[in-house]
Amino acid sequence: MDVMRMNQGNVSQCPIVEEEPNADARFFDLLKDSDESLWDDCTNYNKLLVVAQVFTIKSDHELSEAGYDKFIEWTRSILPEGNRLKENFYAAKFIMKPLSLGYQKIDMCPNFCMLYYFENAELTECMTCGHSCYKIRTGRGKTLMAYKKLRCFSITPRL
Repeated sequence: MDVMRMNQGNVSQCPIVEEEPNADARFFDLLKDSDESLWDDCTNYNKLLVVAQVFTIKSDHELSEAGYDKFIEWTRSILPEGNRLKENFYAAKFIMKPLSLGYQKIDMCPNFCMLYYFENAELTECMTCGHSCYKIRTGRGKTLMAYKKLRCFSITPRL
């Protein structure tokens, strides 16, 4: 009966169900950050906007994480006391993480000959040029680090 009333345009008699937000949904944290001003009495900027803009600057100008941190340290020093700007790259990245859809890192030959992917994932040298996939690392344990990585942004989750 409620469905028939709703189809006839009489929505006022349909019950409204209030649900608690999913505790795992970080979207609500983003909304909270977008509502929180950068400092008291600031009307132009909110936490999320500033972090997104500084991330864009970092990307456009190829700043390292250390460069980002130094820039933020300087910026925080000129902002009013009690500002809410995140203090470093790690903290800012934590705010932005819910916006990303993720990607897959694939090791590749430094000469762009091949990808170490699927059946070639276990290889350590390029089949075409013979160059090693991994850098020689000293004093860092047995962690392998590829010369080059391809970041694959799958389109399926973005649809």
